[in-house]
Amino acid sequence: MNFGMFETLPIIVVFFCVVLAMLVSCEVGYQLGKHFQTRKDRYAMISLGPMVVGLLGMLAFVLAFTFSMAASHHNLRKTYVIDEANVVGTAYLRADLLQMQYKKEVKRLLRKYVDIRLQAVVDIRLKGVSGTHFDAAFSNSIEIHQLLWTQVSTAAAKAPSLNTSLMIKSINNVIEMNEKRVTAGLHNRIPSSIWIAVLVICILTMITMGIQIGLTGKRRLIAVIPLSMAFAALFVLVVDLDRPQTGLIMVGQQAMINLQSNMDRESN
Repeated sequence: MNFGMFETLPIIVVFFCVVLAMLVSCEVGYQLGKHFQTRKDRYAMISLGPMVVGLLGMLAFVLAFTFSMAASHHNLRKTYVIDEANVVGTAYLRADLLQMQYKKEVKRLLRKYVDIRLQAVVDIRLKGVSGTHFDAAFSNSIEIHQLLWTQVSTAAAKAPSLNTSLMIKSINNVIEMNEKRVTAGLHNRIPSSIWIAVLVICILTMITMGIQIGLTGKRRLIAVIPLSMAFAALFVLVVDLDRPQTGLIMVGQQAMINLQSNMDRESN
């Protein structure tokens, strides 16, 4: 599974790595600029100005594009949490339409399903998405889908009616919602090619800026360091939005928590 290019790195590490890469790139450019300065290339400063402005504009555009993509994915994940709580809650209520022997088992399975979903989120936040705990949670969800389908299909076969049809539809919605959440949470990420493009443009921008600074003979760190930190902060914000449950900006699970509480109260 593709969990994202920066999934395993802490946010603070990503920030300092980006800042360091930008400062190193600027220093490389600065040394090149000093070399051109010794050659008395009087046209270099004139030609580099528009290039630096153009590269900074391109970098800002690419970062804005990736931010928009990450924010869209983040909002979609939040919507799917609410949608899943609604479809599971509807299935739980419609279970009352089944015969008692199926009703109790379906409700028990749905309560267990919600518990597994919430526990999986906790495990991902604590341990990340690459461990065996996530595979176990995913397998358990699929197993419950099969058990739920067995219950409702058996009930429909023995006593076909509008009620059993509604229940089958609800379970289908639960299964479909699982696939949507898994796809949105684990697969709908910013592609690695875009991250590489952003980093390459960032490095080229800082090298070009460094060359321009080198031609003046002064490093001007008072301007370069804040600029590097500002771009790194925006870069980290996009990375964080692209990680739904392992960063600082996480997708809330309050809808599922409320559903769990309602189920527990009803079962007691």
